[in-house]
Amino acid sequence: MAEYVKPLPQADETTRPFWESLKAHQLKIQKCNDTGKFFFYPRGMSPFTLSDNLSWEAVSGRGVIHAFTIVHQNRAPGFVDELPYIVAMVELDEGARMMTNIIDVEPEPEHVKIGMPVEIVYEDVTEDVTLPKFRPAS
Repeated sequence: MAEYVKPLPQADETTRPFWESLKAHQLKIQKCNDTGKFFFYPRGMSPFTLSDNLSWEAVSGRGVIHAFTIVHQNRAPGFVDELPYIVAMVELDEGARMMTNIIDVEPEPEHVKIGMPVEIVYEDVTEDVTLPKFRPAS
């Protein structure tokens, strides 16, 4: 595995189930048990009810692009070699939205569209960290 030079996430008590699920190549996000709604990013209470009645649930890893931008300038180590790249807000089939990268598609506006179906790709960047990225759905 090549050395990964971009910043890495640091799991804590709240986010650890998310990062562990990715390492196992499964996407788990939180669900408010009072409303039945999924949400993302991990937190200690529901954004809908402010309750701590939460669970971690496996989700499909499928969704659509809700919004995106194509990054053409970034001089930070690790990013400059990947220019241009796509940063997107993906709305999962379960309703939660995640900020992520879109890969395996030309980073040109004619190739990426709002509403485009996408699916998760698990990128093992170190022995301990796997990142969720998305590609056009097959």
